[in-house]
Amino acid sequence: MNTPFKIVLAGILAGALSLKAGADDVIQITKETSHLIPISITGFTGEAESVLEYDLSVLGMETREPAEYIISGKNDGRVEGSLTHAGMSQPIFFRAYAGGSTRSQAHAFANDIVKELRQTPPIFQTKIAFSQARGRSAEICVSDYDGHNPVVLTHDNALVEAPSWLPGGRGLLYTSWMNGNTEIYEHNLATGARKVFAGYPGSSFSAEVSPDGQKVAMILSKSGSPNLYVCDSDGSHLKQLTHTRDEDSCPCWSSDSREICFVCRSGRAILEKISVNGGQAVPVHVSGVYGNLTAPDWSPDGSKIAFTSGSGNFTICVMPAEGGEAEKLVAGEDPCWAPNSRTIIFTQRRNEKRVLCLLDVPTKHVKDVRQISGSCSEPSWAR
Repeated sequence: MNTPFKIVLAGILAGALSLKAGADDVIQITKETSHLIPISITGFTGEAESVLEYDLSVLGMETREPAEYIISGKNDGRVEGSLTHAGMSQPIFFRAYAGGSTRSQAHAFANDIVKELRQTPPIFQTKIAFSQARGRSAEICVSDYDGHNPVVLTHDNALVEAPSWLPGGRGLLYTSWMNGNTEIYEHNLATGARKVFAGYPGSSFSAEVSPDGQKVAMILSKSGSPNLYVCDSDGSHLKQLTHTRDEDSCPCWSSDSREICFVCRSGRAILEKISVNGGQAVPVHVSGVYGNLTAPDWSPDGSKIAFTSGSGNFTICVMPAEGGEAEKLVAGEDPCWAPNSRTIIFTQRRNEKRVLCLLDVPTKHVKDVRQISGSCSEPSWAR
């Protein structure tokens, strides 16, 4: 998925963390992640400048004076740029990028800046999938993380929702009503081929692939109530994990692929966890929020679970993976973690339309996903 780049000039200066610009001045790289970093971007034009400003703002940096860091360079045929601490004469690094488009080169430069200043994995060359409303129906779409280069995958004129990425971005699982009943489809992105992955009597929906790619969790009502099931990645060895009359939904996986967190609704919706091997489901203790708890998503690093609280009007919240005090972040729903376990893509309702947004969790800074028209929901981030 990521566009390969050849770094034709890379000079991370030796001793950058302790290089002196004067007798007593020492460069200090920002480690704190809870505040917006003021930056200045100079020398770039057009698409390169736009990409850099957008990417860096997604990770909690804003162009304002006085700037803490100076990002300077040019984009005449290829993107060249340096990152410098304000007031210092020597850059922290200087790099140039060749191959691919100007947009791709600028994303690569932004990734390098973020790795230096935020100490997080890069996300600016990743993909997202989402459901886009088309009147009474919907279709599954895929785009770059920022909404550019959108592609409509399905053309079924039916309700399609809940896309989930296969490992490596090679394909998707999603729920479709194309044949009248609720089925889970597997869609190969390279060939366009698709097939029914799960089409049992009753409803089959909410498929989620384990991080190791070995298992799929899903909700089936083949035994009556919507219960949690798990199977191998090829659909074989189906196993029922919950056996209640409650309404289960929204499974998500722990980073080690050993546990599943899901929604159990028996009156008020709560979060529960269960081992992939089965056994008793255990309620997750959540404090500080009220109402229905829905739409959990476990961060890729295993440390946090994002979810929504409320009824009708939803709030995105984050808590430690083991449960405990939840932090309210922003109004919205459908939270999904980026590969960096810092950024969340989610949906906000605005004037009867659903808009995809990006949230930098530590700073609570929100940016709309651009270049996507219509009402969109249920985003999924390729990891």
